[in-house]
Amino acid sequence: MQSSAVFSLSPSLPLLKPRRLSLRHPVTAASSNLNDLDVSPNVVSIPSLSRRSWRLSSSDSPLRAWSGVPSSISRSLDTNRFKTAATAVPESADEGEKSGKLSKILELGLLFAMWYLFNIYFNIYNKQVLKALHAPMTVTLVQFAVGSVLITIMWALNLYKRPKITGAQLAAILPLAVVHTLGNLFTNMSLGKVSVSFTHTIKAMEPFFSVLLSAMFLGEAPTPWVIGAIIPIVGGVALASISEVSFNWAGFTSAMASNLTNQSRNVLSKKVMVKKDDSLDNITLFSIITLMSLVLMAPVTFFSEGIKFTPSYIQSVGVNVQQIYTKSLIAALCFHAYQQVSYMILARVSPVTHSVGNCVKRVVVIVSSVIFFKTPVSPVNAFGTGIALAGVFLYSRVKGIKPKPKTA
Repeated sequence: MQSSAVFSLSPSLPLLKPRRLSLRHPVTAASSNLNDLDVSPNVVSIPSLSRRSWRLSSSDSPLRAWSGVPSSISRSLDTNRFKTAATAVPESADEGEKSGKLSKILELGLLFAMWYLFNIYFNIYNKQVLKALHAPMTVTLVQFAVGSVLITIMWALNLYKRPKITGAQLAAILPLAVVHTLGNLFTNMSLGKVSVSFTHTIKAMEPFFSVLLSAMFLGEAPTPWVIGAIIPIVGGVALASISEVSFNWAGFTSAMASNLTNQSRNVLSKKVMVKKDDSLDNITLFSIITLMSLVLMAPVTFFSEGIKFTPSYIQSVGVNVQQIYTKSLIAALCFHAYQQVSYMILARVSPVTHSVGNCVKRVVVIVSSVIFFKTPVSPVNAFGTGIALAGVFLYSRVKGIKPKPKTA
């Protein structure tokens, strides 16, 4: 029940304070406004407050304070508070989206860092093993064997989905496995003969072989932009080769053969198109190729080099057995890891971005190997290497540009 209330204010006090509270006519819930405010002769009249509402709480609490805000303004404030609460939702959604993008960027940056780091360690330890143990076939076989063990464990523990492969798919993958095996073998043969930096400078010629083989077998004519990018690559490699201190023809031709076989694999993957389904993504395809490469490499190695990875043979050539085993294992693990990470990056970025990252990777490997092995580099050699790598970067940017269709 609500009642009307009248305040009496004494004039003798310096401040106007409530003196008595007299309850007059009861006010029903339907008419709660105060029509009149009666005061005694000694009390100040405040007619301006006649339209304000005084409410008595139904509980034992004291009289609620008067809000002097009109109801229209109050409703406006409530509406503004509602709008503020409503706009807070998309703001929080934007913040969540920004944090999600940031986490993806950090994840991608970590993958690129791992890709480069695994490459650096592979080239350094692999070079040390090949320099101490002149058996590139055996080293290549060990790398395929370690990768096959990791793949088997990955499938056995369901860390990655084990594919269901048909005979037709295996027949289609076999040529890819052959050129993959030869490509890695030729790379190890080159690393055993020349410096790491020179091998990777020669391997910068891969775009040249890609354009050549695509034109020969796929009928893909290169655009003027691509041809313009190929010219500095060829010129830079030639300039670096004539000034290379560790140059020899065995290492040079092995690196060139590696370029040819690696790019043949890319052409074959387009020419002999493997049926794509959920069980044959890039990582699964790489895993199958690794297992097949082990099977292909084992008999060739045993008949060509024999068994040169036993402790007795390693000791006979005056090499520390434990160091060779440790470095070979690290090199093999990094070899398999950097290729797995490369496919993980490819699944997250465009092929152009991946190509640019691969170009930067080659620069990082060359610089790190020069620093670690203290490889002597002449100004002409450095200039030629820089020109070749700049051409590779340019090629990665322009190879996706399509020529404009001719109008009739």
